[in-house]
Amino acid sequence: MSGHSKWATTKRKKSAIDAKRAKLFTKIAKLITIAARDGKSGDPTMNPGLRMAVENARAISMPKDNIERAIKRGIGEGGDGAALEEITYESYGPGGIGILIECLTDNKNRALSEVKNALTKNGGSIASAGSVSYLFKKAGQIIVDESKNEKKGDELEMTIIDSGALDFEKEDETYVITTSYQDLNSVRKTLEAAGLVIESSEIIQIPTTYIDPPESKKQNIENLLEALDDLDDVNNVFTNANL
Repeated sequence: MSGHSKWATTKRKKSAIDAKRAKLFTKIAKLITIAARDGKSGDPTMNPGLRMAVENARAISMPKDNIERAIKRGIGEGGDGAALEEITYESYGPGGIGILIECLTDNKNRALSEVKNALTKNGGSIASAGSVSYLFKKAGQIIVDESKNEKKGDELEMTIIDSGALDFEKEDETYVITTSYQDLNSVRKTLEAAGLVIESSEIIQIPTTYIDPPESKKQNIENLLEALDDLDDVNNVFTNANL
């Protein structure tokens, strides 16, 4: 998991450092709208997907009004919620790495154009459907910041192990916890019941095999991943590059 987890952690640190809060709010709001729409309910207690999206929004201090507007769009009370589409683009990057680019957009032509532009400028290219996605599998990911929890060290790690999680890694004070795709919500609830504060939880794509790119390509790969992640329509970027 090191390739994915390292990029995921780098992305979180980058977001915190350069304070791209407005863009982050926009992306989370789209997730809330999609969850409310697809779950056919604006009530987080009745819609597990919406509950997860709302809790992620609260973790980054999104204002309550923003959350409520996103929910209303999703249930048809706020205009264009139904126009949002979830699209995944498959691509290759420098050194032959595979990249999955998950978008939430109200204009798929714009999204594709911007993704292609970012790829072209940074040594990547769009791949045909199915040529990259088979290299990944869905999983759940939960982030816990040790500094925000009373439990520390071994006690915190035993709580994670007992939760039903598949694995975890620690980088600085951040625990990256992996669950099966199906068990994400139940593991999150178990951790919360044990008193842990959750930073975020989401469905991710984990590579089934990794590529070790040459050292000369690593900076190009980082630049490409950051350029894609900066796009407003892009929600998640996953790679099998072992960085």
